[in-house]
Amino acid sequence: MNRSKSLAATSKSITAMARKRSSKTTLIFFLLLSLLAFLSFLPVFASLPSLPSYSHSHDLHFHLPRHQRLHRRQKISVRKFEIAEDKFWKDGKPFQIIGGDLHYFRVLPEYWEDRLLRAKALGLNTVQTYIPWNLHEPEAGKLVFEGIADLVSFLKLCQKLGLLVMLRAGPYICAEWDLGGFPAWLLSIHPDVRLRSSDPAYLQKVEGWWGVLLPKVAPLLYGNGGPIIMVQIENEFGSYGNDKAYLSHLVKLARGHLGEDIILYTTDGGSRETLEKGTIQGDGVFAAVDFTTGDNPWPIFKLQKQFNSPGKSPPLSSEFYTGWLTHWSEKMARTDADFTAAALEKIMLQNGSVVLYMAHGGTNFGFYNGANTGADESDYKPDLTSYDYDAPITESGDVDNAKFKAIRRVMGKFSSVSLPSVPPNNKKTGYGSIQLKRTAFLFDLLDEIDPLHIVEAESPTAMEYLNQMFGFVLYVSEYVAKTGGSKLVIPKVHDRAQVFISCSPEVNGGQVSYVGTIERWSNQAINLPNVKCVSSTSLFILVENMGRVNYGPYIFDRKGILSSVYVDGSVLKRWKMISIPFHNLNEVPKFNPVIQVASKFHKVSAGKKLEHKSVGVGGPSFYTGHFSIDTKTEVTDTYISLRGWGKGIAFVNEFNIGRYWPTSGPPCNLYIPAPILRQGENVLVIFELESPNPELMVDSVDQPDFTCGPGQASVHQNEDGKASASLLTPNPLGLRTF
Repeated sequence: MNRSKSLAATSKSITAMARKRSSKTTLIFFLLLSLLAFLSFLPVFASLPSLPSYSHSHDLHFHLPRHQRLHRRQKISVRKFEIAEDKFWKDGKPFQIIGGDLHYFRVLPEYWEDRLLRAKALGLNTVQTYIPWNLHEPEAGKLVFEGIADLVSFLKLCQKLGLLVMLRAGPYICAEWDLGGFPAWLLSIHPDVRLRSSDPAYLQKVEGWWGVLLPKVAPLLYGNGGPIIMVQIENEFGSYGNDKAYLSHLVKLARGHLGEDIILYTTDGGSRETLEKGTIQGDGVFAAVDFTTGDNPWPIFKLQKQFNSPGKSPPLSSEFYTGWLTHWSEKMARTDADFTAAALEKIMLQNGSVVLYMAHGGTNFGFYNGANTGADESDYKPDLTSYDYDAPITESGDVDNAKFKAIRRVMGKFSSVSLPSVPPNNKKTGYGSIQLKRTAFLFDLLDEIDPLHIVEAESPTAMEYLNQMFGFVLYVSEYVAKTGGSKLVIPKVHDRAQVFISCSPEVNGGQVSYVGTIERWSNQAINLPNVKCVSSTSLFILVENMGRVNYGPYIFDRKGILSSVYVDGSVLKRWKMISIPFHNLNEVPKFNPVIQVASKFHKVSAGKKLEHKSVGVGGPSFYTGHFSIDTKTEVTDTYISLRGWGKGIAFVNEFNIGRYWPTSGPPCNLYIPAPILRQGENVLVIFELESPNPELMVDSVDQPDFTCGPGQASVHQNEDGKASASLLTPNPLGLRTF
């Protein structure tokens, strides 16, 4: 019910009663009775989030002097978060958002409380988090809200710990996360879906996803008793497009599920161009800004006001950068602690609100890291497994550092309550050296794979069309070699292709030889030597998906071989494709023929030495090792150092802890949180693509190490900032070449 109608009805009833009764005493009695009845219902009306009655009360409110307005707001407000007078108001009192991004999907659930408590100790009263669609719907129609994807439990935990939440619902999130949070199966739809647009096919998928997601979070809105004070629509759309119909459709969807009272907001760069394209004026959506740390914030906040309704523009930097992201082969991004704290204080001194990006970065476990591009889609820069971000709370949760202390000092000046004590760093243990054994060579497994699990086609097929979203695809074909050798050209490969050749088993036992690597960022032809096969030569191309682009115009980023393959200028036909998906963060592939066969080989290798088709010790192979934690010893975090290894992925107790590439750097180590480990025996499995440590050894150590590469990098930055390739050695795989 609209409160203005309620007031009018009350007034009419009182007038009617006055006409019917001549007694002054009776009139006073009914007046008092009506007033008491009205006042008794005020809290009820105020608590209903769907009622538009506050619009009327605000009209009355602003006719009063300011001190009376404040008193009135405090008196009638019942659990409400709103914007008025260019301020945020929480339960009738002015409120300064002191927030920070902390992403539940980059932290194991067992550590959510630990990291949130550290965020509170930093001085935060609010947590901001994205929601990655691809984590929750890894396959079309398969919804996951358990384990690390248990969003509701995370939100309830925030509330339990006294933290408010700003929810970034997407559907696009960027976040240095694979495909900007979109599920990769959207790329398998034909005809192509136009992401981030008003394309009906795309919007239909968004409506289905939000139709599941938003009803889950609606009970947790602040007006409904939960911690969520604001919900973000899209993300920095002004840096991408200008489709207002798309943004308005998202607003309509959100309002339909969440009601009219929740504050919807956008985040865009603090320039006129991005704000003009990315804001949703006229729909009651608050426009927040982000900008480079160190920029003068107040001219940007002044510009922000032009894109919000009068009185509806509290200054908010919704991404205040405490550090920055890092790509493979770059130096680890670092920002000065005092500089960062000083820039933060400039905002807060004048009652500006701020959200640290990041308060705690965490880890891109599995295959979910994103990537960026430069001038074109071939200028490809994948992100690290570590998402440390040089944040005040480090990847492993450490807080004993200069940046945490400097930011906490600033936060403490503006916090309305005393800050909690700072917890100590979590203990970490080096569990010593781990001896590994080569348990299977990739090409030894091929003969054992059931032909029913091999896809055949005239031309190479993209990974997504194989119903595979992450991992590797092995492409196999044949060609007739020329006497002087041949030339291989693949115009479009995403992202990194290792090329091998072999003859039939009658020649050299079918030994496989490595001939070179084609990389997306430096695509070059490869010379194929004449191996003098009796008949045709087998060609094997192992393509790695290194993470989909998450930002910019090239986010429609399919993986695998995306063009014809040419040998000596002729198109190569008749291909076989073998999927090698591996476990990802929140899913286990329905069937992985390579892993199934590898498991069988692992059991065989325990009893005898295997004969491999490769010459040397390198090439794509599986290595397995075991290490024990004493049953009387506390299980703590650790790192595994992969110095001396080439490139690959690692699993601990069947959990995909991510990619390693120490020859490119900067990380030498991978972080292993304690909840992955167990007392007794622990199993480490490595899929090494190039060459292992000669001693087949890795070390469990007690600290991070970001000092590998780029001096030895297989990818490095030129002076113009573009990536190029240079092999670590002429033959990094250690395989026989011709």
